[in-house]
Amino acid sequence: MGVTDPAGPVMDRDEVDRALARLGAEHEAIETSLLALQDHAGRRLLEGAELTGRTKERWAAAEASITLLWAYFDAYSGALRTAREIRARRRWSSREDLVELTELLRGESVTVAGAATAAANAPTLHGGAARLSERFSLVALVDRMNDLYATSLDMVVVADAVWSALPARIDLLAAELQRTRKLAHSVGVRPGEHPAGDDLERITRTLTKLRAEVVSDPLAFWVPAQGSSAPGGGRPDTTVYDGEARALEEVRREIDAVLCVRQDAEQRLIKLRDLLSRADRTLAEARTARGEVLAKIAATEVPVVGGPPTVLQEQLATAAEYRRKAQWHRLSPLLESLEQKAEDELLRARESLTAVTAPLAVRAELRGRLDAYRAKVARHGLAEDPLLVERYDAARRMLWSAPCDLRVAEQAVLRYQRAAAELLGSPRVPEQGGPEDGRGES
Repeated sequence: MGVTDPAGPVMDRDEVDRALARLGAEHEAIETSLLALQDHAGRRLLEGAELTGRTKERWAAAEASITLLWAYFDAYSGALRTAREIRARRRWSSREDLVELTELLRGESVTVAGAATAAANAPTLHGGAARLSERFSLVALVDRMNDLYATSLDMVVVADAVWSALPARIDLLAAELQRTRKLAHSVGVRPGEHPAGDDLERITRTLTKLRAEVVSDPLAFWVPAQGSSAPGGGRPDTTVYDGEARALEEVRREIDAVLCVRQDAEQRLIKLRDLLSRADRTLAEARTARGEVLAKIAATEVPVVGGPPTVLQEQLATAAEYRRKAQWHRLSPLLESLEQKAEDELLRARESLTAVTAPLAVRAELRGRLDAYRAKVARHGLAEDPLLVERYDAARRMLWSAPCDLRVAEQAVLRYQRAAAELLGSPRVPEQGGPEDGRGES
């Protein structure tokens, strides 16, 4: 829409002709804009919709503005038509014609009946109650039409933008929701029986409510652009929609996990049985080793070995029952818990075996150390040294007899090491308990 020139002195013929040409172009632009607004898809949808809330209030005002726009446009068209008729009277307009044209084109010469304003339920240019009639200059009338057009178009464009974006997306998400519900039902995920089933019910209710609100009050789902004065500046508010889309994706991942359980449940159960069996065998080995240690090692505290936890076997039986009855939604979390517990149980069994057999490992280390030193002195031709033979035999008797006192046996090995080191001229063996023995001690 355009804006006319400000008022001035009496216009000459050339000024009149230029003004009429400009006003004619302006008239066509205004008419084109009004017809486009009249045919706008958003306006047609608004006319046929059952609106609520903010949209209902703004559409009532916009309808009144559009009605008033056409009243103003008719008045504007009449003024332009009159001006053209006056100019067409003579090829060379008289001064009286020019004065009349100047008043018509620049003065407050356009009269709009107050009944039109009142019928449109729109505010007057000067505010306050509607008058019997209002007078405008063409400049003021165009400005008035521009304001009414901008607010009306903004409302129509915003509603159309929301309706074009959100309902279709909500419908697509609802279709995905229905597919997910069917898939969830096939694996036993139902409301009241599984949290994901409850989530699906909540998402369904939220989407149904959201769509109804978007259709009836689209302006409630619009975020205006900061600093923008263009009609329709902003974007649809998809906060609620995005939240439900993320929630549905979470549910879908959970159901996919349940489907994976259905596909590999047997293999996972077999692996669980194997883990628990290995843990039981390891504990049994630890109990056997504990008896051996108690019989062969003296003055040693050996930790007690616990038995296998029966609760894991019971849970494993429950998992097998869930699989047999195709209760995948219950099997999924149980399998995850059991797999972790089975790994922990096998680790506990191995730690028990290590703790129980530690004394035997110490005895084996002392035996190896004793034999290593004997081989060393033999390479130097000292194997028959009486002191070394005596100390070797003493240490060997302690290490190869039962029960073996590890502390005494260790001292015997150290005495043999020190004697061998003195004969070989090696550095002294560090003291590891008990007084240092001289060469002449037995």
